[in-house]
Amino acid sequence: MSTQTLPALLAARIAAHGPETILRRKERGIWRPIAWAELAARLRAIGCALRADGVQPGEVVGILSEATPDWIAADLAILSTGAVSLGLAPTDGGPAVAAMLRDSGCTTLFVEGEEQLDKVLQLRADCPALTRIVIMDMKGLRDFTDPMCEALETLAARGEQADRAHPTGWDQGIAAIAPDDLAVLAYTSGAAGPPRGVMLTHRNIMAQVEGAAAMTGLGPQDERLAFLPPCHVTERILGLYLALHARTVSNLVENAETVPENLVEVRPTVMIAIPRVWQKLYARVAVAVSNAITLQRVAYDWAFATAARGVDAELAGRTGERAALAGVADALVLKRVRAAIGLDRLRVAWVGGAPVSPALLRWYRVMGIELREVYGLTECGGLATATPQGRLVHGSVGAAVGHGEIALSPHGEVMVRGAHVCAGYWRDEEATRAAFADGWLRTGDLGRLEAGLLTLAGRTGDVLTLPDGSQLSPAAIENELALSPYIADALVLQQGGQLTALLMVEQEALEGWAQQNGIAFTSFQTLLRAPEALALVAQAVEAANARAPATRRVARFRMLDRALAPDDPELTPMMKLRRAVVLQRFQPLVEEMAAEEASRVA
Repeated sequence: MSTQTLPALLAARIAAHGPETILRRKERGIWRPIAWAELAARLRAIGCALRADGVQPGEVVGILSEATPDWIAADLAILSTGAVSLGLAPTDGGPAVAAMLRDSGCTTLFVEGEEQLDKVLQLRADCPALTRIVIMDMKGLRDFTDPMCEALETLAARGEQADRAHPTGWDQGIAAIAPDDLAVLAYTSGAAGPPRGVMLTHRNIMAQVEGAAAMTGLGPQDERLAFLPPCHVTERILGLYLALHARTVSNLVENAETVPENLVEVRPTVMIAIPRVWQKLYARVAVAVSNAITLQRVAYDWAFATAARGVDAELAGRTGERAALAGVADALVLKRVRAAIGLDRLRVAWVGGAPVSPALLRWYRVMGIELREVYGLTECGGLATATPQGRLVHGSVGAAVGHGEIALSPHGEVMVRGAHVCAGYWRDEEATRAAFADGWLRTGDLGRLEAGLLTLAGRTGDVLTLPDGSQLSPAAIENELALSPYIADALVLQQGGQLTALLMVEQEALEGWAQQNGIAFTSFQTLLRAPEALALVAQAVEAANARAPATRRVARFRMLDRALAPDDPELTPMMKLRRAVVLQRFQPLVEEMAAEEASRVA
């Protein structure tokens, strides 16, 4: 059987490696292994039931759940029937979920449990194509009945019966799937405009998976921690599907709060994450160092400064000097710091999904972790460029991946081409015509190419023109601000002749600092109003300003005056601020800064 589709690849892996562990899930304090054979039995039962129930190739079937073994089994089962798998973010509110269900024409929806079921029951009347809901976890729903709803266990049992009745149907169905058949419908985050359904074929996915495997050398000796939502293309293709291809074990985190603990337990060898994850790990170390005893703090400062001199030496071409300096600092201090956060075995470290501060990349480099910046979009399966291994490249997101090409339009827009690039947007011919031409995807990002290396310069609609005529991407300053352990994200604006910023504060870090320093507060809102907290964040802004030219410094700022939860519309599933939504909902803060600017000018 050809392995040019994901289901065919899975069938080959299952046949050859049935007893091997491919997943782990922590249950009651113990990491439970799941073998290929166990995963295969589950996905086959689900897939046979879907096929027996009349799900057709090309039909859209959705999943609304956190990362669980059953999410993975359902996703792979959907693909193995020739249907199209739609992953929905469990943090999305009802209106967002309803919009995607309607737009996609989703007919069957898997939901995790009671919470997601309640959400869907309230919106199903607005989704006429939706005819069935499959509940994966029936906890708290023992007495629940609804003609549209069915327990996953019931569906799987029916699938096992169908499989016994027609044992050759499964393999025949997989063999009938073609590389250019639609596999995944992935909606963009909506950070820069309305979400669009990206159509990824099996060919797109396999090109990305095979290319990324060649770049990373990923294999069965590796371990990864799956902590991003599986609905996101980065986790789905560069995480799960890549791991299945390489026979790398995926360890599913318990929940978002246990990521630091799970990292230390798993000690992954490969980690592909968005900037916010890397920022939080950096912030954890920064806070721990600030709270350490004097001797520990002095040792860390010495080791970091010594290793930093080694990085500077490498930039100057003196690699031997770097090895000597870093070796001493690493052996005495830095290796222990990496072990304390679970990164001491890390050999592949990628950051992508949003612009990254060069200072953050440098910090990891000094710490002994070669954090390589990558650039990609949902439209190309998550990866278009990557920083070459073993090279120090500041400000660049690297060169085009081996399975693709990068070019610039006459006005500097980044364009991507290759087998990994999708053919267009779901039911949106106008957007498809605007973004795709002659095989090239117009990304909406501005950049420049030097010696084959791409440097990004912001989104086409977000670039600010400064009073001196120079142009600036607000993301460059936002990343510098977010380097503070107390700032989770930022939106930089131009008001009059100055730059201002809206700041999302890192709640856990700020509350921890307040407790350490005896700052009384009754809620996060009261803490944000405390003069000491305001002064702390102001110091962080000034630290970012000190690293910037005079024309690119933030003159004033406001902190978002309430904590944002993952299901708030102001945040994408990757916990990035949605610019348009934030500016609308926090308009009074923007107006306050504008009034101050007007008073200054007057």
